[in-house]
Amino acid sequence: MPAIFDHERLVAYQRALKFIAWVAPLLDELPAKISVRDQLDRASTSIPLNLAEGNGKRSFVDRSRYLDSARGSGLECAACLDVLVTRRLLTAERADEGKSILLEVVSTTAGLIAHFAKQVREEQAEYGAAGRTEEKEEEEEEEEEKE
Repeated sequence: MPAIFDHERLVAYQRALKFIAWVAPLLDELPAKISVRDQLDRASTSIPLNLAEGNGKRSFVDRSRYLDSARGSGLECAACLDVLVTRRLLTAERADEGKSILLEVVSTTAGLIAHFAKQVREEQAEYGAAGRTEEKEEEEEEEEEKE
């Protein structure tokens, strides 16, 4: 039975790998000297790497930060495709294929971010309540009585 990491179960991660498979032939076709090619390569690689690393973080805040980076890299890839279309190095139809995959990546990642953002708010609320000591409460009660 193959080893499966938790991040491999994420739909966003699976879609990110699908985009990498889609973009690989395009990267091979583009001239190596154009900067947008390198940018697209780095941004597309960054998506699954950030999803995997973020999913492994214990802190909801850290996890959300990595997921947000993955989402941003997905948006960056979409912008790279737009630049390639504008420079007439890619057809709009072909770019739309890639952007369709990226839309899945970005939307599923945004869903994960929203889920963990909710956890962060709850975690902070619990932290604030747990941080109160009896001594602080007594001091506040004494001040209220003085007024």
